[in-house]
Amino acid sequence: MAYTQIAVERRGAAAWLLHDRPEMRNAESSTLLDELDAALREAIADEGVRVIVIGGRGDHFSAGHDLKEGQEKRQGFTVEQRYAYEERRYLEYSLRIWDCPKPTIACVQGACIAGGFMVANMCDLIVASEDAFFADPVCRTLAASAVEVLVHPWVMGLRGAKEFLFTGRRMGAAEAHRIGMVNRVVPRAELEAATTALAEEIAAAPPFALKLTKQSLNRTADIQGFRNAVLAHFDTHQLAHATEEFRRTRERGLASAIARGRAQAAG
Repeated sequence: MAYTQIAVERRGAAAWLLHDRPEMRNAESSTLLDELDAALREAIADEGVRVIVIGGRGDHFSAGHDLKEGQEKRQGFTVEQRYAYEERRYLEYSLRIWDCPKPTIACVQGACIAGGFMVANMCDLIVASEDAFFADPVCRTLAASAVEVLVHPWVMGLRGAKEFLFTGRRMGAAEAHRIGMVNRVVPRAELEAATTALAEEIAAAPPFALKLTKQSLNRTADIQGFRNAVLAHFDTHQLAHATEEFRRTRERGLASAIARGRAQAAG
C-alpha cells in the first residue's frame, strides 16, 4: 500500500509507523488514521517484525484530530453516520493497537494532544523526549464528553485523570514519567536512539513468549474492567453530541474551540 500521510520504515526487527504531516503538527486526518491502521495490520502480519514503534516526523508526535477536516466533511453527519465513523476510526483502530500481539512503543516528542494522546497511550510503552507534553482539553473546549477512548484512568490513575480532563491542563514528560504514564524520558536528540535501543532489547526476547505475556497482561486489565469501561464510555461520548452545550460550541466553530484549549494547555 502506498502511504501519503504516514511513513513506514523497517529498522532491524522493528517497524516504525510515523505520522507524516509535520506541516500540520501531524494532525490525524481520516486518511492518516486509515493508513496507520493498515500499516499496523501489515506489521502484525510480517513475521520478521518483532516490535512496532509509532511516532511522528517533525517537531510533534501529534496535535490530535484534524478538526478542520471534521468541520468540512462531517459537520452535517447524522447520529448514525457519526457513530459509524468514530466507532471505526477511533474505537476500533485504538483497540487494534491495544490488542496488537506484538509489543508496541510510542516514541513521543513535542505535542501529544487529544487523538494523539489516545494513540500513544494505547501502546504498551512510551518513550518521550524532555520537551514532550500531553494534553486533552476537549472536555473544556468542546463542551461535551469529547474523549472518544477513555484510556486516561488506566494510564494515570483515577484522580490524575479527573484533574487532567476537568482542567484540560498540559502535563510535561517529567510528570508523566513520575506518575507512570511514560516509561522513559530522554533528551530530544537521543529520542530515536533510546527508542531503538528499547525496541532491540525487546525484540531479542522469544516472540511467542512476548505474545503470551502481553496477552496475559492485557487480560489482567480486561478482568479489571478496561474493555467494558472503554466501550461504555464510547456510547456516552456519542450521546454527548446531542447536547445543547455541544450545539453551541459547534456553532462557534470547533477549530476555534480547540485552539483555545491548546492555548490553555500550553499556558
